[in-house]
Amino acid sequence: MRQTLEREIKLRAETGFALPDFPGEPLRERRFTSTYHDTRDMRLAAAGITLRHRSEEGSGLWQLKLPHAKGRLELELVGNAKAPPPSMRDLIAGVIGRRALLPVATLETRRRGLRVLGGGVQLADVVMDEVTVAGDGAVLQRFEELEVELIDGDLEELDRIQQALREAGAHDTDDRPKLFQALGLERTRPVPIAPEATPLEHLAAMLVAQEREIITHDPGTRLGTDPEDLHQHRVAVRRLRALLRAAEPMLDNEWAEALRRELGGVGRALGAVRDLDVLLEHLEEVGEELELQDDEAFQRVIGVFEARRAHARAVMLDELRKPAYALLLDRLERELPDPHASGESVPLAEIARDEHRALVKTMRKLGDDPEDDVLHAARIRVKHARYAAELAQPAVGRPASRYINGAKRLQDILGDHQDATVARAELKGVAKLLDDPEVSDVVKRLRKHEKQRKKDSREAYPAAWEELQARGDAAWS
Repeated sequence: MRQTLEREIKLRAETGFALPDFPGEPLRERRFTSTYHDTRDMRLAAAGITLRHRSEEGSGLWQLKLPHAKGRLELELVGNAKAPPPSMRDLIAGVIGRRALLPVATLETRRRGLRVLGGGVQLADVVMDEVTVAGDGAVLQRFEELEVELIDGDLEELDRIQQALREAGAHDTDDRPKLFQALGLERTRPVPIAPEATPLEHLAAMLVAQEREIITHDPGTRLGTDPEDLHQHRVAVRRLRALLRAAEPMLDNEWAEALRRELGGVGRALGAVRDLDVLLEHLEEVGEELELQDDEAFQRVIGVFEARRAHARAVMLDELRKPAYALLLDRLERELPDPHASGESVPLAEIARDEHRALVKTMRKLGDDPEDDVLHAARIRVKHARYAAELAQPAVGRPASRYINGAKRLQDILGDHQDATVARAELKGVAKLLDDPEVSDVVKRLRKHEKQRKKDSREAYPAAWEELQARGDAAWS
């Protein structure tokens, strides 16, 4: 499956618009037909995902576009128009659930344009699309779009080209994808929760936000090319579990605990892969710092962890493909907007204050030289306090925001300590597994680095905790 990261802008140009005198070469005029597929309730469109079959000059191509932090990730696979390829359908299975995919719109496009060159580099394509929306043998709609898509240029080049087009008469256009324009769809945007909303309404909004994050990052997790998707997927699952726990007084206990158990299984599957991602990335950085990259023994160590990650990823994908996971996603979508309540209304600041007080008790028990597992438990408690603060932030404002930032800092420090602890243990196990003097020497150097990392974290966390405690006193007093 071919993958391309799209970085583009779209503008509108009126009749008679002429492209500026960009250095470059004209593109061959193209005509193609795009048939868009979605569920009846437009699940893909709501998630910002596009699935279409494009036919041009007798050939066919399936294209799947996924949201990405730096643009849109386009996946392409040659195939006929009969049905979406199973590999693409698998990537969006978490979004569409058990719903059927069907054609929802057919667009015919005439494309003309210019490939902009600079310094011997293909910077970007500037194209004008004339789009016709067809249906039942008739033309339903026509519109034009001016599009700039980077090839080997950077964002500065994109801005420069955009500015030149605006100076030539181009202007802002409808920022919706072609399918949205064709069907008259609007982008789904989160509605801010009013400060005067009830605690349960605030909670429901945050629960729904986490469910949307899970859906947004599920395809990227399955694809596996960007570790950030898996990270954000896991964070959303963990935050959702933590919010259900923190808001326990307001919720039906049996309902909340059942959801937390189901989410816990998903979180463990995601976490096994994510933890190895973090470990591998860190070891590669340390290997470069210690000049071990070309050492065969170091690469053997990396190879062990890569094999473990491959196995953990296979287990994770099995979990995401289970009917139970699809049922869980359906349940989250259906029930989180109106969570099962206990009938008791608790101020969100009170929930955050209780979590902070529990954190204070935990930190006071640490002593001068706490065991590794005790510090790990403290980190989990910090995370609970942070998520409770995020729940209360819309109602409390800046003091809660300052507390959240302080909790993130302490969580990062304790997280470094835990990561170093795990790395030392895992490295020791690999040295024993491989049983090779050269590997043992490399592992010894790596474990020494992690020992220092632990020491640095232990020295840093008291000051971070002191600051967080002061912010907690200010926010929740």
